[in-house]
Amino acid sequence: MTLTLSEHTKLESEMNFLKSKGVPFAMATVVRTVDATSAKPGSKALLDLDGNILMGWVGGGCARGAVGKAARAAIKTGEPQFISLRPQELLESEGVVAGELRDGVRFTRNGCPSKGTMDVFVEPVLPLPEMIIFGTGLVAMALSELATRFDFKVAAHAATQQVGKAEIAQGFGFESADFVVVATQGQGDIDALRAAVSGTFRYVCFVGSRRKFDAISSKLLAEDPGLSKNLKKVKAPAGLSINAITPDEIALSILAEITQLRRAGALSRENADV
Repeated sequence: MTLTLSEHTKLESEMNFLKSKGVPFAMATVVRTVDATSAKPGSKALLDLDGNILMGWVGGGCARGAVGKAARAAIKTGEPQFISLRPQELLESEGVVAGELRDGVRFTRNGCPSKGTMDVFVEPVLPLPEMIIFGTGLVAMALSELATRFDFKVAAHAATQQVGKAEIAQGFGFESADFVVVATQGQGDIDALRAAVSGTFRYVCFVGSRRKFDAISSKLLAEDPGLSKNLKKVKAPAGLSINAITPDEIALSILAEITQLRRAGALSRENADV
């Protein structure tokens, strides 16, 4: 069973809707079948982060469990999954154990009476990572431009006046922000840092010397000792050590550090810095 033009249009429409809402999902595509299988090459389905099928078709109950598990793994890790469902006899003849990963292929047992084989590619579609940048100076502007080119969803704020917790939740989106960069550089430093460490995020950094950060932190701790834990996890100074001097170079060092941690899987929501 492959998609008709109408079904393909509906699937594309649903994908675009999920993307517009920033909802993570996975696309499963049947790429090969052998012997009797209900799904055929070209069959597709969209699955949510729990592995439930939202739309489409990739086979019956014998396949849905394995595909759902692969979808959950793909969304969690951000890495595509390739699974091969095969009857137990075929797995044994090839010396493969169900659940084994070999050459990028995860083998799983097909317990259906039809004893067919089906290979499925499962690709995660994740929302763009969000970056909140405090500041309107040259470093902030350079980072905003650079991060956008690298597929970050960027929001910039001046933070030159007092910012309350209610404003953070309503206006700055810290509840879902991935990265926070305080690049105010003398223009509202304490207000921006206060806002950053009062929110929930994966990673935050401060553009400026360690001495300057410590001085501002001391003022914040005098106001609220409860901020101590979050302040300790702020990266200061921001960025990788590449001997950066110009605003563009500093922006590059910050984005390089964020990219390094992101690709290493060090910034999952389960291990959020703050």
